[in-house]
Amino acid sequence: MHDRDPHDPFVRVRGAREHNLQGIDVDIPRDVLAVFTGVSGSGKSSLAFGTIYAEAQRRYFESVAPYARRLIHQVGAPKVGEITGLPPAVSLQQRRAAPTSRSSVGTVTNLSNSLRMLFSRAGTYPPGAERLDSDAFSPNTAVGACPECHGLGQVHRTSEELLVPDPSLSVRDGAIAAWPGAWQGKNLRDILDALGHDVDRPWRELPAREREWILFTDEQPVVTVHPVRDADRIQRPYQGTYMSAHRYVMKTFSDSKSPALRARAERFLTSAPCPACGGSRLRPEALAVTFGGRTIAELAAVPLAELAAGLDGTSEAARVLTDDLRSRIAPVVELGLGYLSLDRPAPTLSPGELQRLRLATQLRSGLFGVVYVLDEPSAGLHPADTEALLTVLDRLKTSGNSVFVVEHHLDVMRGADWLVDVGPAAGEHGGRVLHSGPVAELAGVAESATARYLFGHSPAPARDVREATGWLKTGPVTRHNLRGVTAEFPLGVFTAVTGVSGSGKSTLIGEITQDSAGVGRLVSVDQKPIGRTPRSNLATYTGLFDVVRKVFAASDGARERGFGVGRFSFNVAGGRCETCQGEGFVSVELLFLPSTYAPCPDCGGARYNPSTLEVTYRGRNIAQVLDLTVESAAEFFADTPAVARSLAALLDVGLGYLRLGQPATELSGGEAQRIKLASELQRGRRGHTLYLLDEPTTGLHPADVDVLMRQLHGLVDAGHTVVVVEHDMSVVARADWVIDLGPGGGDAGGHIVAAGPPREIARSRTSRTALYLARTLSGSRRSASGAGGREV
Repeated sequence: MHDRDPHDPFVRVRGAREHNLQGIDVDIPRDVLAVFTGVSGSGKSSLAFGTIYAEAQRRYFESVAPYARRLIHQVGAPKVGEITGLPPAVSLQQRRAAPTSRSSVGTVTNLSNSLRMLFSRAGTYPPGAERLDSDAFSPNTAVGACPECHGLGQVHRTSEELLVPDPSLSVRDGAIAAWPGAWQGKNLRDILDALGHDVDRPWRELPAREREWILFTDEQPVVTVHPVRDADRIQRPYQGTYMSAHRYVMKTFSDSKSPALRARAERFLTSAPCPACGGSRLRPEALAVTFGGRTIAELAAVPLAELAAGLDGTSEAARVLTDDLRSRIAPVVELGLGYLSLDRPAPTLSPGELQRLRLATQLRSGLFGVVYVLDEPSAGLHPADTEALLTVLDRLKTSGNSVFVVEHHLDVMRGADWLVDVGPAAGEHGGRVLHSGPVAELAGVAESATARYLFGHSPAPARDVREATGWLKTGPVTRHNLRGVTAEFPLGVFTAVTGVSGSGKSTLIGEITQDSAGVGRLVSVDQKPIGRTPRSNLATYTGLFDVVRKVFAASDGARERGFGVGRFSFNVAGGRCETCQGEGFVSVELLFLPSTYAPCPDCGGARYNPSTLEVTYRGRNIAQVLDLTVESAAEFFADTPAVARSLAALLDVGLGYLRLGQPATELSGGEAQRIKLASELQRGRRGHTLYLLDEPTTGLHPADVDVLMRQLHGLVDAGHTVVVVEHDMSVVARADWVIDLGPGGGDAGGHIVAAGPPREIARSRTSRTALYLARTLSGSRRSASGAGGREV
């Protein structure tokens, strides 16, 4: 294995069998920009992340302490014969985990550290004040956080009006709406009664002091309650502890693990900037220090492009620090993110924005000789910003690194030095390398779906633009960077909302609600995960699994053993494997490293105990059925209508390659969005529905975009309205109406630059989208040919 030329310039993969890869061999040169392409589910991510990056990580772990190594062996090496010529690797994936509310642009990029250092060392302090350590300028530390709001910047308050919306009711009739329902609320009412309060008088007739105590007291008196006996059951006296409505709401909001309970508690709270720090999250000592006449909170709220331009160091120490800060901000601005401010909370960023922030941070790290493996860095990028991205990737390469990118964007493919095309189709029909070589040579590969889109140059077909059946008015909207914007969305047609990153697209469509006039029914399909643990999967989310369990419970084998439907659930005791509690994985805790999952040693990932797995339906047990792809399952369950309908909807949105039991944690944002869309498509649709989709083509190969477009245009042809936020010009070219925001991002955006049919927008002189849309419409850069709609 080690007799290879040590100066071999290639990463050579032999016998890769991860997921659906069919024992492939491939050679990829180092020190190039190599793009991995193929239809969704073809195996390109399995090759780039599941094999190449996973092996680089395993080798890194091999070099760590024996104690950790003993644990890491359980995690499992990638299924590959061997890989030679592989340097250390850095992965920049579009992480599924949501960042916390304390995480911000400044913390993700480490720019906050530099700004805090500047204030600590070179800030202007009040006379007599002692110098503060840089930690004192962080709202996430005990020494820096405002003591009133604990560094969150917001305080949650409640009021009598919120807690008691209808004062004509008595306590017994439910005047205190904030209290829990069912028996817990009844207990609290009985306790109040036992404490001597009149629970049958209308709330407004109770004395003010009594109302105040009931709602806001911090006391928790214990009293013996003698419940009123119901004729049908005996109730014994019990010791009840009183909890005021305010205390209950605050406790539920801060401690409850249930999102539904937290959301309910939030209805009785108002959120306001903290009066002590004015929302700046910092203690007074830190806010007393200024630089250039502004506090750290004021500078953190300024867009990064403006911050870099306004930093001037007077002293030598300040100049060194400001130069460093400016050089760190430069790649963020270059990647089209200059509209973000340091205090922008990370949860409000799109996955594409987060990944580009990490990419900008890597540019400054000065690493060389490593492989960067990137997961669709163009996701969420306007074509104008994609050009800047290619420049940045080129810089990483010229610094002496190899850049391996999983990507669907045709312009990124064109900018590559080397192209690895995996396919030809998804799932078991993919997993082969169709081409590994210079981009131009892919043109001769007949079975490549990518080649058809990369080298075709026909103009987008002319199509009749549908006429609106009505108009939906929103606004004036003043939120984020939108200032009094009014928009009109046509009903009964396909509308694309476009604009550079940060121009205000998502904010604008967020204003369309169920209550907006003309909506009818609103279905908003976002990219949030369908579940945060391996317990949630494709089958459980779509309701498909309920039907499959009934099919198994009705089988002869199940009836003989007396197994009911519950036996075939991996979420409850009985049929599941108790070692892993039905997860199929056990968590392996690693010292100094994030914990990771390894297949369960008892069930090997099957999730069920041996006796449950003895029951089969058409020769497969329940675990084997969960292992089927949607495509295979559609054949397997062809004569079970309820299952077949769900599977057909998943096939229609291009998800035939996913396994039924694929954990939610393994799904991309785009896949989660299409699963939600499929769940919606399988329901009977009555009356007009407005579908809102935020970048539905994220993570889709142009061939899969065509499949999705057929579905969305089909919805419009059936009389519904579809509104998409979109950067893919092939989708925009096929829309009936376009609303373009801009002209730039952040403060330079927030205006409707143009609105009208695509061909009209393409002629706009003020729109940054116009040039790219015109190219697509004329076919100078081939776009996906028309699917759906009413082409002529």
